This record gives sequence, structure tokens and C-alpha cells, in this order.
Amino acid sequence: MGTPVMAFFGQSLHWRVLFFAVGAIGALTVTLIWLYLPRDTPAKAAGVMRELVAFTHPQVLLTLTLAATGFGGMFSIFSYIAGTATEVAHLPAAMIPVIMALFGVGMNVGNLVGSKLADIALMGTIGGMLVFNIVVMSLFSLTASSPWMLCICTFLIGCTFAAGPAIQTRLMDVAADGQTLAAASLHSAFNVANALGAWLGGLVIAQGYGYAATGYVGAALSLVGLGVFAASVCLARRQSGRLHSA
Repeated sequence: MGTPVMAFFGQSLHWRVLFFAVGAIGALTVTLIWLYLPRDTPAKAAGVMRELVAFTHPQVLLTLTLAATGFGGMFSIFSYIAGTATEVAHLPAAMIPVIMALFGVGMNVGNLVGSKLADIALMGTIGGMLVFNIVVMSLFSLTASSPWMLCICTFLIGCTFAAGPAIQTRLMDVAADGQTLAAASLHSAFNVANALGAWLGGLVIAQGYGYAATGYVGAALSLVGLGVFAASVCLARRQSGRLHSA
């Protein structure tokens, strides 16, 4: 909701409105946390060193790398979706908030569906969504000049967030005693994905390939993520085989 609403106010009023709004929402959030979050006592065994142990597990590092690459494609496309809508699909600027809203609805749908899928098959959901990413993002590049297909693909790209709950669960499973720091680090991996996707998307646009080419960048990043996922699965099977032989 926030991105399309703020985009609308930014276009109709002033860009500084966005920053005032973010500050006001932040202040409200802090107030609500102070009033309603239970004041739990920390666990006796909790400590910095115990949490840092999470980063000694190869599966934690692989899962974070998977998130940084696999989600980079989504940000590659979304960072330049306004330019794609107006320059490639020739939609009016007034449609940009609608496009962003479609992306946001897709993210919510993906989050809900992905949670259910993760309960059924955790690793299958991660691998399947990476393949889904490659297909949808390639389709985005091929059909971006069609306003209807741009809207459909934008919604579907938002749905790729379905991998999020499964990756978060996977990270918690392999972090052992460092689950708190590992869970927080997933958001850092998303920020790396945001920076990586936007940077690579900007490179292909600067090289003259056009806004629609960001979809191919997204597909390539998802392919890299699929390779990291395959390495994680192979490592897990190897470790399982060692346990059985022992």
C-alpha cells in the first residue's frame, strides 16, 4: 500500500511529503511497540557469541547467498518499473501507482500462498519458485510493450515473494543456536538483493538495452540463485550420507 500511495502524493503534492510520511509512520510504529510489545526477559543462554556461531554453518551462508541472488531479479525489475511502464508500454504516469499496487498485491498473495507451500514441501517450494522466477521474468522482457501483459507480469513478479517464507524457515532450520541473528540477517540479504538487482538493471539500461531488459537480468540472477540452491541441496545430502554411514 505504501509505495503506490506515496507515489501518488509525491506526484500530486511534493516529493518531500514521502519523507515526512515515512518519519510519521516510524514514530507511530515506535509508539505502538512501546505500548503493546510484551516486555519479555532475555533467555539466560542468550549472547552475542552464541548468535555469531550461525555464520560458521555453510548452510546459513548458502541460504543468505540464495536470498541475495534469487530475490535480486525482483528488485532489478521493480526499481525501474515506472520507466518500463511509461517508456516501453507507453502507459500514462497516472498508471504508475496502479502498477506498483499490483506488485504489492502480488507480494501479499505470494506471502500467503508461499507459507502454505512451505508447509507442504520446504525445499521444493524454494526450488520451484526460482524456476517460476526465471519463466516469469523472461516473459516480462518479451511482453513488456503490451500494457496488459506488463500488468499481469508485474503482479506475477510480486508473487515470486512466495519463496520468502520458505527461505526464512530454511534459514531458521540450519542456524542451530544462532536463529535470532540468522533471521535478522535475512533482511540484510534482501537489502543486498535490492542493491545488486538495481545496480545490474541500471547497467543494462545504461548500455542501451532498454528498460524491458531488466527482466532478463532478473532471470539471470534467479538462475544464479538456483545454482546456489542446488549446491545447498547437494551439501545437505552429503552431510546426511555421512551421518547415516557413521
